[in-house]
Amino acid sequence: MQGILGKRILGRKRPLYRQEQFTFLERSKRLARVFKRSIVIATLTILGVLIGLFPRGRYAVAEIPPRARRAARWLLDLPTPREEIDAQWKRFREQGIAESKKAHEAMFADIDPNYQKLLRYAGLEPGKGILRWGNYDRTLLLPATVFEPDDEGRSYRLRPSTRSIWVRNLTLRSGVLMFFQVPDGPGLADALRGTAGVVVETSRTTTNSWGLRGPEPDPKAPIRGIVLGDSFMQGMFIDDEHAPPECLRRYLETRLDERVSILNTGCLGYSPEQYHAALLAFADRFHPQFVILSVFANDFGDAYEVVQGRGDWDESVYWLNETASYCRTHSLPLLIAAVPYENGMLGRRKAGFYPGRITNLLDLSSVSFLDPTDDFINAHLALVAEGERNGHRPYGCPLFNDPINDGHFSPEGAKVWAESVGKRLMLILERDKLLGTRGL
Repeated sequence: MQGILGKRILGRKRPLYRQEQFTFLERSKRLARVFKRSIVIATLTILGVLIGLFPRGRYAVAEIPPRARRAARWLLDLPTPREEIDAQWKRFREQGIAESKKAHEAMFADIDPNYQKLLRYAGLEPGKGILRWGNYDRTLLLPATVFEPDDEGRSYRLRPSTRSIWVRNLTLRSGVLMFFQVPDGPGLADALRGTAGVVVETSRTTTNSWGLRGPEPDPKAPIRGIVLGDSFMQGMFIDDEHAPPECLRRYLETRLDERVSILNTGCLGYSPEQYHAALLAFADRFHPQFVILSVFANDFGDAYEVVQGRGDWDESVYWLNETASYCRTHSLPLLIAAVPYENGMLGRRKAGFYPGRITNLLDLSSVSFLDPTDDFINAHLALVAEGERNGHRPYGCPLFNDPINDGHFSPEGAKVWAESVGKRLMLILERDKLLGTRGL
Protein backbone atom coordinates (compact mmCIF):
# COMPACT_ATOMS: atom_id res chain seq x y z
CA MET A 1 0.00 0.00 0.00
CA GLN A 2 2.78 2.38 0.83
CA GLY A 3 4.41 1.74 -2.52
CA ILE A 4 1.20 2.57 -4.34
CA LEU A 5 0.60 5.74 -2.41
CA GLY A 6 4.17 6.78 -3.08
CA LYS A 7 3.40 6.91 -6.79
CA ARG A 8 -0.16 8.24 -6.77
CA ILE A 9 -1.91 10.47 -4.21
CA LEU A 10 -5.53 11.55 -4.76
CA GLY A 11 -5.34 10.40 -8.40
CA ARG A 12 -2.40 12.70 -9.27
CA LYS A 13 0.94 11.48 -10.58
CA ARG A 14 3.99 12.15 -8.54
CA PRO A 15 7.58 12.04 -9.80
CA LEU A 16 9.55 8.91 -8.95
CA TYR A 17 12.53 9.22 -6.67
CA ARG A 18 15.94 8.57 -8.20
CA GLN A 19 19.41 8.37 -6.78
CA GLU A 20 21.59 11.39 -7.44
CA GLN A 21 24.95 10.82 -9.23
CA PHE A 22 28.17 12.73 -9.04
CA THR A 23 28.60 15.22 -11.87
CA PHE A 24 31.86 13.73 -13.12
CA LEU A 25 30.22 10.28 -13.44
CA GLU A 26 27.37 11.68 -15.52
CA ARG A 27 29.84 13.49 -17.76
CA SER A 28 31.84 10.27 -18.22
CA LYS A 29 28.78 8.24 -19.21
CA ARG A 30 27.60 10.98 -21.56
CA LEU A 31 30.99 11.09 -23.27
CA ALA A 32 30.97 7.29 -23.59
CA ARG A 33 27.56 7.40 -25.28
CA VAL A 34 28.72 10.11 -27.67
CA PHE A 35 31.87 8.13 -28.44
CA LYS A 36 29.89 4.95 -29.22
CA ARG A 37 27.51 6.85 -31.48
CA SER A 38 30.47 8.39 -33.29
CA ILE A 39 32.00 4.96 -33.85
CA VAL A 40 28.74 3.63 -35.30
CA ILE A 41 28.27 6.68 -37.54
CA ALA A 42 31.90 6.55 -38.72
CA THR A 43 31.65 2.83 -39.45
CA LEU A 44 28.44 3.27 -41.45
CA THR A 45 29.97 6.22 -43.30
CA ILE A 46 33.08 4.23 -44.22
CA LEU A 47 30.95 1.29 -45.38
CA GLY A 48 28.84 3.64 -47.46
CA VAL A 49 31.92 5.17 -49.08
CA LEU A 50 33.40 1.75 -49.81
CA ILE A 51 30.15 0.53 -51.31
CA GLY A 52 29.90 3.67 -53.40
CA LEU A 53 33.48 3.56 -54.63
CA PHE A 54 33.93 -0.15 -55.30
CA PRO A 55 31.68 -2.10 -57.67
CA ARG A 56 32.20 -5.32 -55.72
CA GLY A 57 30.73 -3.67 -52.62
CA ARG A 58 27.67 -2.46 -54.51
CA TYR A 59 27.27 -5.89 -56.05
CA ALA A 60 27.50 -7.59 -52.64
CA VAL A 61 24.81 -5.32 -51.20
CA ALA A 62 22.55 -5.75 -54.22
CA GLU A 63 22.90 -9.53 -53.91
CA ILE A 64 21.62 -9.72 -50.32
CA PRO A 65 17.86 -9.79 -51.11
CA PRO A 66 18.16 -12.23 -54.08
CA ARG A 67 20.35 -14.56 -52.02
CA ALA A 68 17.79 -14.57 -49.25
CA ARG A 69 15.04 -15.41 -51.75
CA ARG A 70 17.13 -18.20 -53.29
CA ALA A 71 17.82 -19.64 -49.85
CA ALA A 72 14.11 -19.63 -49.06
CA ARG A 73 13.29 -21.35 -52.35
CA TRP A 74 15.99 -23.92 -51.74
CA LEU A 75 14.47 -24.75 -48.36
CA LEU A 76 11.05 -25.10 -49.98
CA ASP A 77 12.45 -26.95 -53.03
CA LEU A 78 11.09 -24.28 -55.41
CA PRO A 79 12.72 -23.27 -58.74
CA THR A 80 14.22 -19.81 -59.25
CA PRO A 81 12.26 -17.76 -61.83
CA ARG A 82 14.15 -17.11 -65.04
CA GLU A 83 13.67 -13.35 -64.64
CA GLU A 84 15.56 -13.44 -61.35
CA ILE A 85 18.41 -15.48 -62.87
CA ASP A 86 18.73 -12.98 -65.73
CA ALA A 87 18.76 -10.08 -63.26
CA GLN A 88 21.51 -11.77 -61.23
CA TRP A 89 23.65 -12.25 -64.34
CA LYS A 90 23.07 -8.61 -65.28
CA ARG A 91 24.32 -7.40 -61.88
CA PHE A 92 27.32 -9.74 -62.02
CA ARG A 93 28.29 -8.55 -65.50
CA GLU A 94 27.88 -4.88 -64.69
CA GLN A 95 30.09 -5.32 -61.63
CA GLY A 96 32.75 -7.08 -63.70
CA ILE A 97 32.74 -4.36 -66.33
CA ALA A 98 33.03 -1.60 -63.70
CA GLU A 99 35.98 -3.31 -62.01
CA SER A 100 37.69 -4.00 -65.34
CA LYS A 101 37.30 -0.37 -66.37
CA LYS A 102 39.23 0.81 -63.32
CA ALA A 103 41.94 -1.83 -63.81
CA HIS A 104 42.30 -0.93 -67.48
CA GLU A 105 42.61 2.79 -66.76
CA ALA A 106 45.32 2.14 -64.17
CA MET A 107 47.21 -0.16 -66.55
CA PHE A 108 47.09 2.29 -69.46
CA ALA A 109 48.44 5.14 -67.33
CA ASP A 110 51.37 2.97 -66.23
CA ILE A 111 52.56 1.32 -69.46
CA ASP A 112 55.26 2.38 -71.89
CA PRO A 113 54.20 5.10 -74.39
CA ASN A 114 54.90 2.71 -77.28
CA TYR A 115 52.25 0.34 -75.96
CA GLN A 116 49.88 3.24 -75.42
CA LYS A 117 50.33 4.11 -79.09
CA LEU A 118 49.48 0.55 -80.13
CA LEU A 119 46.36 0.51 -77.93
CA ARG A 120 45.20 3.78 -79.46
CA TYR A 121 45.72 2.41 -82.95
CA ALA A 122 43.64 -0.65 -82.10
CA GLY A 123 40.93 1.30 -80.29
CA LEU A 124 41.78 -0.29 -76.94
CA GLU A 125 42.52 2.82 -74.92
CA PRO A 126 40.30 3.77 -71.94
CA GLY A 127 37.06 5.35 -73.01
CA LYS A 128 37.17 3.73 -76.44
CA GLY A 129 37.92 0.03 -75.94
CA ILE A 130 34.77 -2.08 -75.73
CA LEU A 131 34.30 -3.67 -72.30
CA ARG A 132 31.64 -6.36 -72.56
CA TRP A 133 30.81 -9.73 -71.03
CA GLY A 134 31.78 -12.92 -72.83
CA ASN A 135 33.48 -16.28 -72.36
CA TYR A 136 30.50 -17.35 -70.23
CA ASP A 137 31.44 -15.43 -67.05
CA ARG A 138 34.28 -13.07 -67.91
CA THR A 139 34.75 -9.45 -68.94
CA LEU A 140 36.49 -8.88 -72.27
CA LEU A 141 38.25 -5.82 -73.67
CA LEU A 142 37.77 -5.65 -77.43
CA PRO A 143 39.22 -3.19 -79.98
CA ALA A 144 36.60 -0.64 -81.03
CA THR A 145 38.11 -0.56 -84.52
CA VAL A 146 37.14 -4.21 -85.16
CA PHE A 147 34.16 -4.83 -82.83
CA GLU A 148 31.08 -2.88 -81.82
CA PRO A 149 28.61 -3.19 -78.91
CA ASP A 150 25.43 -5.23 -79.28
CA ASP A 151 22.54 -4.69 -76.88
CA GLU A 152 20.22 -7.31 -78.39
CA GLY A 153 21.75 -10.32 -76.63
CA ARG A 154 25.13 -10.85 -78.30
CA SER A 155 26.91 -8.29 -76.08
CA TYR A 156 29.26 -7.37 -78.96
CA ARG A 157 29.77 -8.24 -82.62
CA LEU A 158 32.25 -7.81 -85.44
CA ARG A 159 32.05 -4.58 -87.42
CA PRO A 160 30.76 -4.97 -90.98
CA SER A 161 33.04 -4.51 -94.00
CA THR A 162 36.20 -4.44 -91.87
CA ARG A 163 39.67 -5.81 -92.57
CA SER A 164 41.77 -6.88 -89.58
CA ILE A 165 44.71 -9.03 -88.58
CA TRP A 166 45.95 -10.70 -85.39
CA VAL A 167 48.91 -9.52 -83.32
CA ARG A 168 50.40 -11.88 -80.74
CA ASN A 169 53.26 -11.94 -78.22
CA LEU A 170 51.78 -9.07 -76.20
CA THR A 171 51.57 -9.75 -72.45
CA LEU A 172 50.12 -6.59 -70.94
CA ARG A 173 48.92 -7.17 -67.39
CA SER A 174 45.70 -5.20 -67.58
CA GLY A 175 43.51 -7.16 -65.17
CA VAL A 176 41.10 -7.82 -68.03
CA LEU A 177 41.17 -10.29 -70.93
CA MET A 178 42.35 -8.21 -73.90
CA PHE A 179 42.35 -9.19 -77.58
CA PHE A 180 44.60 -7.86 -80.31
CA GLN A 181 42.66 -8.33 -83.51
CA VAL A 182 43.60 -4.97 -84.97
CA PRO A 183 42.96 -3.03 -88.21
CA ASP A 184 45.05 -4.29 -91.11
CA GLY A 185 46.10 -0.93 -92.43
CA PRO A 186 49.16 1.14 -93.35
CA GLY A 187 49.52 2.46 -89.79
CA LEU A 188 50.02 -0.95 -88.20
CA ALA A 189 53.80 -1.12 -88.68
CA ASP A 190 54.29 2.23 -86.96
CA ALA A 191 51.88 1.28 -84.18
CA LEU A 192 53.91 -1.87 -83.45
CA ARG A 193 57.26 -0.09 -83.38
CA GLY A 194 58.83 -0.29 -79.91
CA THR A 195 56.57 -3.15 -78.75
CA ALA A 196 57.01 -6.93 -78.68
CA GLY A 197 53.96 -7.47 -80.91
CA VAL A 198 54.25 -9.90 -83.82
CA VAL A 199 51.81 -9.90 -86.73
CA VAL A 200 50.36 -13.29 -87.69
CA GLU A 201 50.50 -12.83 -91.46
CA THR A 202 48.21 -15.80 -92.15
CA SER A 203 45.39 -14.41 -90.01
CA ARG A 204 43.93 -11.66 -92.20
CA THR A 205 40.21 -11.36 -91.59
CA THR A 206 37.48 -9.58 -93.52
CA THR A 207 33.82 -9.18 -92.63
CA ASN A 208 30.92 -8.88 -95.04
CA SER A 209 28.14 -6.27 -95.00
CA TRP A 210 26.29 -8.30 -92.33
CA GLY A 211 29.25 -8.01 -89.94
CA LEU A 212 30.16 -11.69 -90.26
CA ARG A 213 33.26 -13.46 -91.47
CA GLY A 214 32.89 -15.11 -94.86
CA PRO A 215 31.50 -14.32 -98.31
CA GLU A 216 28.50 -12.06 -98.73
CA PRO A 217 25.41 -14.02 -97.60
CA ASP A 218 23.06 -15.32 -100.29
CA PRO A 219 19.53 -15.79 -98.87
CA LYS A 220 18.45 -17.16 -102.27
CA ALA A 221 21.06 -19.93 -102.46
CA PRO A 222 19.54 -23.42 -102.93
CA ILE A 223 21.26 -24.62 -99.74
CA ARG A 224 21.56 -22.30 -96.74
CA GLY A 225 22.77 -22.84 -93.21
CA ILE A 226 23.80 -20.92 -90.09
CA VAL A 227 26.84 -21.80 -88.01
CA LEU A 228 26.75 -20.67 -84.37
CA GLY A 229 29.91 -20.66 -82.29
CA ASP A 230 32.83 -18.87 -80.70
CA SER A 231 36.47 -18.23 -81.65
CA PHE A 232 36.82 -21.74 -83.10
CA MET A 233 34.20 -20.91 -85.72
CA GLN A 234 35.41 -17.36 -86.22
CA GLY A 235 38.78 -18.92 -86.93
CA MET A 236 41.46 -17.35 -84.74
CA PHE A 237 44.87 -16.90 -86.36
CA ILE A 238 43.77 -18.37 -89.73
CA ASP A 239 42.64 -16.58 -92.88
CA ASP A 240 39.15 -16.25 -94.33
CA GLU A 241 39.52 -19.18 -96.71
CA HIS A 242 40.30 -21.61 -93.88
CA ALA A 243 37.67 -20.57 -91.32
CA PRO A 244 35.75 -23.78 -90.46
CA PRO A 245 32.33 -22.64 -91.80
CA GLU A 246 33.95 -21.65 -95.10
CA CYS A 247 35.57 -25.09 -95.30
CA LEU A 248 32.13 -26.59 -94.66
CA ARG A 249 30.60 -24.49 -97.44
CA ARG A 250 33.18 -25.73 -99.96
CA TYR A 251 32.75 -29.32 -98.77
CA LEU A 252 28.99 -29.21 -99.33
CA GLU A 253 29.22 -27.45 -102.67
CA THR A 254 31.71 -30.01 -103.98
CA ARG A 255 29.58 -32.98 -103.00
CA LEU A 256 26.15 -31.58 -103.73
CA ASP A 257 26.99 -29.67 -106.91
CA GLU A 258 24.78 -26.83 -105.70
CA ARG A 259 25.39 -23.26 -104.59
CA VAL A 260 25.72 -23.19 -100.79
CA SER A 261 25.64 -20.15 -98.50
CA ILE A 262 26.84 -20.57 -94.92
CA LEU A 263 26.31 -17.76 -92.43
CA ASN A 264 29.25 -17.79 -90.01
CA THR A 265 28.07 -16.07 -86.82
CA GLY A 266 31.06 -17.36 -84.85
CA CYS A 267 32.72 -14.70 -82.72
CA LEU A 268 35.48 -14.93 -80.14
CA GLY A 269 34.29 -15.14 -76.56
CA TYR A 270 30.73 -16.13 -77.42
CA SER A 271 28.90 -18.66 -75.24
CA PRO A 272 25.52 -20.46 -75.54
CA GLU A 273 23.48 -17.39 -74.59
CA GLN A 274 25.15 -15.43 -77.39
CA TYR A 275 24.76 -18.35 -79.83
CA HIS A 276 21.03 -18.23 -79.21
CA ALA A 277 20.92 -14.44 -79.65
CA ALA A 278 22.84 -14.74 -82.94
CA LEU A 279 20.32 -17.29 -84.23
CA LEU A 280 17.44 -14.95 -83.38
CA ALA A 281 19.27 -12.03 -85.01
CA PHE A 282 19.72 -13.73 -88.39
CA ALA A 283 17.21 -16.57 -88.82
CA ASP A 284 14.33 -14.46 -90.14
CA ARG A 285 16.69 -12.49 -92.37
CA PHE A 286 18.56 -15.45 -93.86
CA HIS A 287 15.92 -18.22 -93.82
CA PRO A 288 18.34 -21.11 -93.15
CA GLN A 289 17.56 -24.75 -93.89
CA PHE A 290 19.75 -26.06 -91.06
CA VAL A 291 21.69 -24.89 -88.01
CA ILE A 292 25.15 -26.03 -86.88
CA LEU A 293 26.00 -25.17 -83.26
CA SER A 294 29.64 -25.54 -82.19
CA VAL A 295 30.36 -25.94 -78.47
CA PHE A 296 33.61 -26.13 -76.53
CA ALA A 297 34.47 -26.98 -72.92
CA ASN A 298 34.76 -23.33 -71.86
CA ASP A 299 31.07 -22.85 -72.66
CA PHE A 300 30.45 -24.53 -69.30
CA GLY A 301 33.06 -22.78 -67.15
CA ASP A 302 36.85 -22.97 -67.08
CA ALA A 303 37.85 -25.49 -69.77
CA TYR A 304 40.31 -27.37 -67.56
CA GLU A 305 37.78 -27.60 -64.74
CA VAL A 306 35.08 -28.87 -67.10
CA VAL A 307 37.17 -31.71 -68.52
CA GLN A 308 38.02 -32.74 -64.94
CA GLY A 309 34.35 -33.21 -64.15
CA ARG A 310 33.64 -29.80 -62.65
CA GLY A 311 32.27 -26.61 -64.20
CA ASP A 312 28.92 -24.85 -64.15
CA TRP A 313 26.49 -26.51 -66.54
CA ASP A 314 22.99 -25.28 -65.70
CA GLU A 315 23.10 -21.86 -67.35
CA SER A 316 24.65 -22.93 -70.65
CA VAL A 317 22.45 -26.02 -70.91
CA TYR A 318 19.42 -23.76 -70.48
CA TRP A 319 20.43 -21.71 -73.54
CA LEU A 320 21.35 -24.77 -75.60
CA ASN A 321 17.91 -26.20 -74.91
CA GLU A 322 16.37 -22.85 -75.87
CA THR A 323 18.16 -23.04 -79.22
CA ALA A 324 17.08 -26.66 -79.71
CA SER A 325 13.49 -25.69 -78.91
CA TYR A 326 13.59 -22.82 -81.43
CA CYS A 327 14.87 -25.16 -84.13
CA ARG A 328 12.15 -27.72 -83.38
CA THR A 329 9.35 -25.16 -83.52
CA HIS A 330 10.72 -23.76 -86.80
CA SER A 331 11.37 -27.19 -88.38
CA LEU A 332 15.09 -26.50 -88.61
CA PRO A 333 17.46 -29.49 -88.42
CA LEU A 334 20.01 -28.81 -85.66
CA LEU A 335 23.42 -30.41 -85.32
CA ILE A 336 25.45 -29.66 -82.18
CA ALA A 337 29.13 -30.42 -82.80
CA ALA A 338 31.62 -30.47 -79.91
CA VAL A 339 35.08 -29.06 -80.55
CA PRO A 340 37.64 -31.71 -79.49
CA TYR A 341 39.75 -30.93 -76.44
CA GLU A 342 43.33 -31.27 -77.67
CA ASN A 343 44.79 -32.64 -74.43
CA GLY A 344 42.00 -35.22 -74.33
CA MET A 345 42.85 -36.28 -77.87
CA LEU A 346 46.51 -36.90 -77.14
CA GLY A 347 46.18 -38.03 -73.52
CA ARG A 348 43.49 -39.46 -71.31
CA ARG A 349 40.14 -38.70 -72.93
CA LYS A 350 37.63 -38.47 -70.05
CA ALA A 351 34.79 -38.09 -72.55
CA GLY A 352 32.23 -38.72 -69.83
CA PHE A 353 32.94 -35.21 -68.51
CA TYR A 354 33.28 -33.46 -71.88
CA PRO A 355 31.63 -33.73 -74.29
CA GLY A 356 29.66 -36.72 -72.93
CA ARG A 357 27.91 -34.79 -70.19
CA ILE A 358 26.28 -32.53 -72.79
CA THR A 359 24.30 -35.48 -74.12
CA ASN A 360 23.17 -36.35 -70.58
CA LEU A 361 21.74 -32.89 -70.00
CA LEU A 362 20.32 -31.80 -73.36
CA ASP A 363 16.83 -32.65 -74.53
CA LEU A 364 18.20 -33.77 -77.90
CA SER A 365 18.30 -36.83 -80.14
CA SER A 366 21.74 -38.44 -80.41
CA VAL A 367 21.52 -38.01 -84.18
CA SER A 368 21.70 -34.26 -83.59
CA PHE A 369 24.92 -34.43 -81.54
CA LEU A 370 28.37 -35.02 -83.03
CA ASP A 371 31.68 -35.64 -81.28
CA PRO A 372 34.35 -35.33 -84.01
CA THR A 373 37.17 -36.42 -81.67
CA ASP A 374 37.77 -39.78 -83.38
CA ASP A 375 37.97 -38.10 -86.78
CA PHE A 376 40.53 -35.68 -85.33
CA ILE A 377 42.59 -38.48 -83.78
CA ASN A 378 42.65 -40.38 -87.07
CA ALA A 379 43.67 -37.25 -88.98
CA HIS A 380 46.36 -36.45 -86.40
CA LEU A 381 47.87 -39.92 -86.65
CA ALA A 382 47.81 -39.76 -90.45
CA LEU A 383 49.57 -36.39 -90.53
CA VAL A 384 52.19 -37.51 -87.99
CA ALA A 385 52.87 -40.70 -89.99
CA GLU A 386 53.17 -38.67 -93.20
CA GLY A 387 55.58 -36.28 -91.50
CA GLU A 388 57.70 -39.17 -90.24
CA ARG A 389 57.91 -40.62 -93.75
CA ASN A 390 59.03 -37.24 -95.12
CA GLY A 391 61.48 -36.65 -92.30
CA HIS A 392 59.51 -33.69 -90.89
CA ARG A 393 57.46 -34.79 -87.92
CA PRO A 394 55.02 -31.96 -87.10
CA TYR A 395 55.30 -30.02 -83.86
CA GLY A 396 52.54 -30.98 -81.44
CA CYS A 397 49.19 -31.64 -83.09
CA PRO A 398 49.06 -30.27 -86.66
CA LEU A 399 45.29 -29.80 -86.36
CA PHE A 400 45.75 -26.93 -83.89
CA ASN A 401 47.90 -23.78 -83.86
CA ASP A 402 50.51 -25.43 -81.63
CA PRO A 403 53.52 -23.74 -83.32
CA ILE A 404 52.28 -20.38 -81.99
CA ASN A 405 51.04 -21.86 -78.68
CA ASP A 406 47.40 -21.36 -79.57
CA GLY A 407 44.72 -24.00 -79.03
CA HIS A 408 42.43 -23.12 -81.95
CA PHE A 409 42.08 -25.00 -85.22
CA SER A 410 44.85 -24.77 -87.79
CA PRO A 411 43.80 -24.81 -91.48
CA GLU A 412 44.19 -28.61 -91.39
CA GLY A 413 41.99 -28.83 -88.28
CA ALA A 414 39.31 -26.63 -89.85
CA LYS A 415 39.22 -28.96 -92.84
CA VAL A 416 38.82 -32.06 -90.63
CA TRP A 417 36.02 -30.33 -88.71
CA ALA A 418 34.22 -29.44 -91.94
CA GLU A 419 34.44 -32.99 -93.30
CA SER A 420 33.24 -34.56 -90.04
CA VAL A 421 30.31 -32.14 -89.71
CA GLY A 422 29.54 -32.23 -93.43
CA LYS A 423 29.14 -36.02 -93.54
CA ARG A 424 26.66 -36.06 -90.66
CA LEU A 425 24.82 -33.00 -91.96
CA MET A 426 24.23 -34.47 -95.41
CA LEU A 427 22.79 -37.62 -93.88
CA ILE A 428 20.45 -35.57 -91.69
CA LEU A 429 19.31 -33.44 -94.60
CA GLU A 430 18.76 -36.50 -96.77
CA ARG A 431 16.69 -38.05 -94.01
CA ASP A 432 14.61 -34.89 -93.81
CA LYS A 433 14.31 -34.77 -97.62
CA LEU A 434 15.65 -31.23 -97.86
CA LEU A 435 18.15 -32.31 -100.50
CA GLY A 436 16.13 -35.03 -102.18
CA THR A 437 18.57 -37.48 -103.78
CA ARG A 438 20.99 -34.96 -105.35
CA GLY A 439 24.47 -36.47 -105.16
CA LEU A 440 23.62 -38.63 -102.14
